[in-house]
Amino acid sequence: MSRRAVLFGYHNVGVRCLQVLLARGVEIALVVTHEDNPDENIWFGSVREVAAEHGIPTITPADPNASELFAAVRDAHPDFIFSAYYRHMLPVEILALAPRGAFNMHGSLLPKYRGRVPVNWAVLNGETETGATLHEMTAKPDAGLLVGQTSVPILPDDTAGQVFEKVTVAAEQTLWRVLPELLAGTAPRLPNERALGSYYGGRKPEDGRIDWRLPAQQVYNLVRAVAPPYPGAFTELGGERFVIARARLAPVGSPNLQPGLQVEDNALLGVCGDGRAIVIHELRHDGHAIDPAAFARLIHSSRHT
Repeated sequence: MSRRAVLFGYHNVGVRCLQVLLARGVEIALVVTHEDNPDENIWFGSVREVAAEHGIPTITPADPNASELFAAVRDAHPDFIFSAYYRHMLPVEILALAPRGAFNMHGSLLPKYRGRVPVNWAVLNGETETGATLHEMTAKPDAGLLVGQTSVPILPDDTAGQVFEKVTVAAEQTLWRVLPELLAGTAPRLPNERALGSYYGGRKPEDGRIDWRLPAQQVYNLVRAVAPPYPGAFTELGGERFVIARARLAPVGSPNLQPGLQVEDNALLGVCGDGRAIVIHELRHDGHAIDPAAFARLIHSSRHT
């Protein structure tokens, strides 16, 4: 049976899924990806570069509804369409161009965490498990029947970046495992019971602002969820912004300290509303790491100017 495909892909998951498709002998007629945003921290691999290494035609349309994109996919004559961390919903008219199906790789265990940035949300909410799911694409996001999924653990101190690395491997394993059946036309279709799941929207850098009145575990989950390479959890003091890049929950409480960022016994602490604290191992100011002494000097100076 014919195994010609168009891949919509971006980020590390897009890179690995492209490589799996090629390794399984799928003919990639066209790759659709994004132009990198110069204002974004590009810490991940390039789908465009991998496609170029294999001589695969690549386009980067800004609008998924553009007639030019529809024409390019139509003219590629795909049997399948795959999407792997492509950032736009694909119109049903494009999905219909693949007679053997259109499938998306999503970074959660659907039906949980449908929508945007699922790894970050899972860490923020204190989940202990997530994964990757391959599913049919429909008009609604992450709503189609499930073809396969692989779970990974979220350890108590894992950052979203570390979890994303695991999810990338889970995506690769899932596609590698189910692709032979998919190509043979025998892959399963399992229910995607949306009523039992959840949907989350996108996040903005401002969502990383810390509310020290919250319990320490919630603050720590926020720090982990947006730690570098993401923009980072931040607080403002004396008119200065500080980003917490690395931290750990303190083993004991600090009931006599006021909530907020402070130095105690030459250690940087973030004291929270429940009297517990996070011990800050890397604090950044103006893009540079500062130690407890430098932080204390900066705050003292700002209060006297």
